[in-house]
Amino acid sequence: MVRYTLAAAACALGLVFAAGNPATAGDDEGKRKVNEISFDMVVSAAAKTCLPNATARVKVVSTGTAEDMTIHASGLPANTGFDFVIQVPNAPFGLSWYLGDVQTDDEGEAIQHFRGRFSIETFIVAPGVAPAPFVFNGPFPDATMNPATNPVQTYHLGLWFDSPKDAMAANCPATVTPFNGEHDAGIQVLNTSNFPIDFGPLRCLPDRSSCPVFVGSH
Repeated sequence: MVRYTLAAAACALGLVFAAGNPATAGDDEGKRKVNEISFDMVVSAAAKTCLPNATARVKVVSTGTAEDMTIHASGLPANTGFDFVIQVPNAPFGLSWYLGDVQTDDEGEAIQHFRGRFSIETFIVAPGVAPAPFVFNGPFPDATMNPATNPVQTYHLGLWFDSPKDAMAANCPATVTPFNGEHDAGIQVLNTSNFPIDFGPLRCLPDRSSCPVFVGSH
């Protein structure tokens, strides 16, 4: 079974229902447009030859205190798992975190929902060095101490094969990467390199009207 690991953020398909007078409906519609974004993920360089038709559409809806992210992916291998939020869309990726998994069906499609902080406030910080648990000792073993860093904003998304074997079965390179829960994932399949490195799509919430580089909004 193949899983895809999503690194970065998640989105939810949101519907807003307005009842009452037209002014209220208009106000709700305006809020909806400001507090949600939709965008595409594109095929990464590593997968352009083996999965040229892979694509994903992401929608993020903000409630103010959190975001719902829904990803709808297609053009992927059937019954396969993919896994991440990342700092920059391509290598060297910067700081990243494991968001969750996306599992395809028999048609190579997947829909997954995540809830968390997927906005201009999404970041990683380490005020100081501290001991870290040593759990996984594979090709990319756990660090036992973290490096100190000021807040680093993480506005991009990436999708990796959960397993190099799954990648090889799809005629993709069998390169091993650390982008899954046990740090033995396959290659990156999709990312948000259609946005500038310093202006990933999550930076466009809560106010996409201030995001001049936004691509594919509705």
